[in-house]
Amino acid sequence: MSLGIRSRIAFGSILIILLTVLVMEALIINIVRVNYYNNLEAGLYNQLKVACEMYSRYFSDASLEENVMNNVDTFWRQTSAQVQIIDTDGRVLMDSIGYMPDDGVRMPDVEKALETGRGAWTGKVPYDSYGVMAVSAVLTADGKTVGVLRFISSLRGVDEDVRSVSKIFIIIGAVVAVMSMLLSFLLSNTIVNPLRRVTDAAARMAAGDFRARSSKTYNDEIGRLSDTLNYLAEEIEKRDRMKNEFISSISHELRTPLTSIKGWAVTLKEVRDEDRELHETGLDIIENECDRLTAMVEELLDFSRLVTGKLTIREESVQLEEFVDTVGRQLAPRAARDGLHFSVEVEGELPEIVSDGNRLKQVIINVLDNAFRFTPAGGSVLFKTVVSGGEVIFTVSDTGCGIPADELPYIKDKFFKGKNSSLGSGLGLSICDEIVRMMGGSLNIYSREGKGTKVVIRIPCVMEGGAA
Repeated sequence: MSLGIRSRIAFGSILIILLTVLVMEALIINIVRVNYYNNLEAGLYNQLKVACEMYSRYFSDASLEENVMNNVDTFWRQTSAQVQIIDTDGRVLMDSIGYMPDDGVRMPDVEKALETGRGAWTGKVPYDSYGVMAVSAVLTADGKTVGVLRFISSLRGVDEDVRSVSKIFIIIGAVVAVMSMLLSFLLSNTIVNPLRRVTDAAARMAAGDFRARSSKTYNDEIGRLSDTLNYLAEEIEKRDRMKNEFISSISHELRTPLTSIKGWAVTLKEVRDEDRELHETGLDIIENECDRLTAMVEELLDFSRLVTGKLTIREESVQLEEFVDTVGRQLAPRAARDGLHFSVEVEGELPEIVSDGNRLKQVIINVLDNAFRFTPAGGSVLFKTVVSGGEVIFTVSDTGCGIPADELPYIKDKFFKGKNSSLGSGLGLSICDEIVRMMGGSLNIYSREGKGTKVVIRIPCVMEGGAA
């Protein structure tokens, strides 16, 4: 069974919290235990030190065995601990509770005291189930070691104190763990709930409701995801609207020439053969409308190739001077017919380059066609070509109506048609921009509404042999 994000976050947090609390509890309890044991050892040693100094001052004139016989009560009056007096061979001469261990029993603290003057040991003994702590120090007479004085204390009281303190810390740790668990659930809610809202909105969008929006709760990664999802929905809505407008527009664009062709076909069927002029007029119109339909179909095919990645650029030799002259002569009659001042300028010599002549001509003619269409009679259109900085730069400038500032960022988008555009599919500039980019160049548009538009096309000036 797969766990949700809330469960994974909560269980992960709880596991980390429990492990942290357990480790901290173990460390704290161990520190408390060590501190209590150290305090007990220090207390026993202070008592032991007083007793050893008293022995050196007042009892060193007699032997250890004599002092055991005559003054033994002096030592255990100094402490409540069990007292042992041991000779330098490790034999217990006296025990305050009467316990006499076997000669073979090791006493590590006594051995340490005989080596360094002081020793301590914690462990189990037969007569105390709680364990004991033993502290030993040497007894000296005239600077010589004559025996060992050993104080032994049961750990029962210390362990009970440690357990009492440990219970307090365990209760505190449990409270902290419970509070942390509750906070982890609250934290998981701050992640899961916004994520659930984003998921719900995405599901509605996936079902086709692009008006659905994801509500943003926090300005974090999920909040930015929500913003991105809303932006995506807005873009899809916009593209969908543009697509519908494109379908409506292209349907109208196709229907208009078809209606004209059909109308003239019916007319020509009904006129007499003697009316030659009417036949020629009708056939010219039919031919022009067919050319118009062919151009629209070619544009749609280019768009289809662009979308499917099948639009290709061929490399061939292009004589720029001849190319520019051909474009100018091809469009000059239309400019004259529309009452426009059309001029072609060339700066310097134009070399022969390697490019796709047909695609390049398609781009230039499309841009010039837009300039002619949106420039009123009496206006001017300039087509200028120059080679500079390893690039061929084509510039088309007009004195037409210009492009509104709010439309300029979208002018190269697929299906986009500005408010001044009533004809066309809205694909021309997007196809041109992609062709120029596939050539390794750029297409930039600069415009001021009511002043005119300038389109700058740059492509690499690659000549035969790869020289630029």
